[in-house]
Amino acid sequence: MQKKIYLVLLFMLGACVLFSCKDALKSDQYFKDRLTTEKVFKSKVYTEQWLAHVYDELKGENADVASKGNTPHCFADDMFYGDRDKDFDPSKNELSYNMFKMGQYNENDKQGTWTQCYRGIRNASTFIQNVYMNTEMTPEEIEDYRGQARFARAYLYWLLLRKYGPIPLLPEEGIDYTDSYAELATPRSTYEECADYIANEMLQAAKEMQTLGMRRGQDGSARATCGAALATRAKVLIYAASPLANGNKSSFAARLTDDTGKRLLSEDYKEEKWAKAAAAARDVIELGVYNLYTAPLQATGSDATVIPPKDNNFSEKSWPGGWANIDPARSYAQVFDGTLQPSGNPELIFTRGTNQPNESIAQMVAHQLPRSATGWNTHGLTQKLVDAYYMNDGTDAPGKDKEIGRGNGSERVSGYVSQDDYNKGLYKPLRPNVSLQYANREPRFYASVAYNGSFWTLLNESEAVNRNQQVFYYIDDNKGNGMNSANAYWLRTGFGVKKFVHPSDTYQGGAESRIVPKAEPAIRYADILLLYAEALNELDGSYNIPSWRGENYTINRDIVQMQRGIHPVRIRGGVPDYPVSVYNSKNELRKALKRERFIELMGEGQRYYDLRRWMDAPVEESLPIYGCNVMMGSQEKDLFHRPVAVWALKTTFADKMWFWPISLNELKRNNRLTQNPGWNYND
Repeated sequence: MQKKIYLVLLFMLGACVLFSCKDALKSDQYFKDRLTTEKVFKSKVYTEQWLAHVYDELKGENADVASKGNTPHCFADDMFYGDRDKDFDPSKNELSYNMFKMGQYNENDKQGTWTQCYRGIRNASTFIQNVYMNTEMTPEEIEDYRGQARFARAYLYWLLLRKYGPIPLLPEEGIDYTDSYAELATPRSTYEECADYIANEMLQAAKEMQTLGMRRGQDGSARATCGAALATRAKVLIYAASPLANGNKSSFAARLTDDTGKRLLSEDYKEEKWAKAAAAARDVIELGVYNLYTAPLQATGSDATVIPPKDNNFSEKSWPGGWANIDPARSYAQVFDGTLQPSGNPELIFTRGTNQPNESIAQMVAHQLPRSATGWNTHGLTQKLVDAYYMNDGTDAPGKDKEIGRGNGSERVSGYVSQDDYNKGLYKPLRPNVSLQYANREPRFYASVAYNGSFWTLLNESEAVNRNQQVFYYIDDNKGNGMNSANAYWLRTGFGVKKFVHPSDTYQGGAESRIVPKAEPAIRYADILLLYAEALNELDGSYNIPSWRGENYTINRDIVQMQRGIHPVRIRGGVPDYPVSVYNSKNELRKALKRERFIELMGEGQRYYDLRRWMDAPVEESLPIYGCNVMMGSQEKDLFHRPVAVWALKTTFADKMWFWPISLNELKRNNRLTQNPGWNYND
């Protein structure tokens, strides 16, 4: 066994406590004949196995989009889960939504990220240091594999930074595990140092992968590409430019220090950080590799496209200039529902594919399907998210945010779709007896929101009578979809989730065999486009920033460039452009872009972290959650559709919730490691 272990601090993982040294190295476990490092990395087969093990650390609690059993961070003020609302069960490591939202988790909860990341960082470093020995791969293959390992190492650091805030960056040259804990102890680096390191590593990884890793086929769709490295770099730099890490003068930031008292979040604002982030996002755009997916217009038949109204702009042009020849609702829905293989999805920049075990997106879908499709009917949406969706002409829905004190004085629409309305083809895709509050909304609304009376095709149901259901959530619903205090299988807000659901999806027990596999959208092109516009919008000055290939960009608040990020998302979504007045106002466009991310990226694990990097969480996470009055029956439908504060869902925000707590065990092992403010140091 080697004396040098690259990049991992054994005390941080507790390797010599929880595992034997050989388990910590993992080489004995994966190479049964106890091969030396040299023999491992001379073999292509063993080298690939080692790299596969590094990728494996991206699963579990490290997934970006997953059900709440692995990470509750896909649920914020947009999407909730209601099936774990009983007392916390330590044996299952389960957090109820209320415990998660009220900050009632502790230093032992969801700590797999820390262990997996540092273990993966060490294994990736060993790979980077030794893959050059391989005698069975071409130099180009070696360079590509090194880039993949470098990406994985930097991505694991990114996951740590995003969740825990500033973390220890470990020495590149490796450490001697025979040294004492005191000698090995490493303090937390600043947020800026962490972000710069990750960004530089991603840049190097992109260059190493640019020859063989610009695109991957179906067999390699869950592996990193040049674009994945550049996209992660852009996200890291935008987080570093955002208010949480750039010019943060809050008391929380003053208390977040290393063991010498050095601040870890910068109180000095630097506008140039936004320019660097914009240039990094533009690098991804200029690759010319990615596009937003679109499905073609379907002019006739029962499944004909619901065409947005004319706006004398996008409605008159074909994609990519407009939506005249595409189906916006289907285009958006099919990105997520399993229609596309990962390698056939032009906007999927990075994904773990369908490799996520247990709490996968399929598990999310099982919780989204109604009880009448034998689903669990417990993942739902908030009224705030439902209100955020635009009308199909780009205006706000009447009564938007009235209950939380942000309304414009308008009232919610009354009335329901009649049978005669339906027969005449009015209010598509609404069916009879659906509230007109949900009429004439933008296409993404219908691809995402399971409002009361929405239509579920459920084409894989074994009995024809169970297919093509109109599902209501009234308390007297005879199919079991309404509120039931005797069990957990009901929607607390009266709004379900259609996003990620394929027309064929049904749930038939633990095997999930009737749920179409879904590729995880860890990084999506729409995300990068919106981040590009966001970064440009924050600029007052003009900057010359080198591209990843060395050419210079002129980066400033250029409306044409901002539209380069905004237009594809709005057009594919079937929504008109922002007014000129919005583009001309930095504050108004900032609000519009935050709302656009709220809608476009719903349920993709972005909102929780967006609210924190913008420093909007204290307000947005503390607002009461509103929804339909699920105590009402079908004879009281007006009362059902009148929004009320949801008694079953709690929410608040405290300073300690900016970052996740660090495990007490890690604090004991590393005497230079400091805890995030508000959390305990000792048992």
